[in-house]
Amino acid sequence: MIRLNMHEAKTHLSRYVAELKEGETIILCRRNKPVAEIRPLPPERKARRPIGLCRGQFTIPESFFDPLPDDFIDAFENGPVFPDE
Repeated sequence: MIRLNMHEAKTHLSRYVAELKEGETIILCRRNKPVAEIRPLPPERKARRPIGLCRGQFTIPESFFDPLPDDFIDAFENGPVFPDE
């Protein structure tokens, strides 16, 4: 973890970001109080993710495809109804 005050960050931020390793963070501070965090993004995938990675590990019951109850759909469209209204 690298802690930088704002002045140091403004002056040398590109150098610190270039040295940033995976799993490390830069903590930006204002008057020695942490206010923000900078961390590297994960690397982009080189290959597409294969379809069906969890095939055979679970099943979807037929009831999953049943229509939702009318009161449930009405709550989505008009907001919830509370009994004491």
